[in-house]
Amino acid sequence: MRSAQSKIHSRESGRKAIAKLRSQGKRVVLANGCFDTLHVGHVRYLAGAKREGDVLVVAVNADSSVSGLKGPGQPVLDEQARAQLVASLRDVDFVLLFAEPNVESLLEELRPDVHAKGTDYTAENVPERAISERLGIRVAIVGDPKRHSTRAFLDGIRKGRHG
Repeated sequence: MRSAQSKIHSRESGRKAIAKLRSQGKRVVLANGCFDTLHVGHVRYLAGAKREGDVLVVAVNADSSVSGLKGPGQPVLDEQARAQLVASLRDVDFVLLFAEPNVESLLEELRPDVHAKGTDYTAENVPERAISERLGIRVAIVGDPKRHSTRAFLDGIRKGRHG
């Protein structure tokens, strides 16, 4: 089994490795998120994404984009810690950091076969829907119903609840 650290790539090295795998006929899936405190919803989302293909690439939001998306006080964990946690999951093959507000540029660069999004989205409201359609990338909604969130998890900790 590969170490978590060996799964974390720069965009350039990730792009090259993924292109090689695609040339070997491997189906590549791209999933993304902030993953600020890993919880069971994240694990189920990534497991569902992996079932859509052979290779799971997870794009983790850089610290700068998490702050912009989630507001003050986030991320709780820095980008390297979040990348390491995601990379430690068995279903994850590659982890890349990205600073943009969405993964449109990564879809252009990597050209995955599938773009996996969580159940907080529908096929109609995926932010990258138009570019996925233009590039012929199938969008898959995966994971369990959105009953987990980092915000709720942190609120529970503050209130003394666990789990």
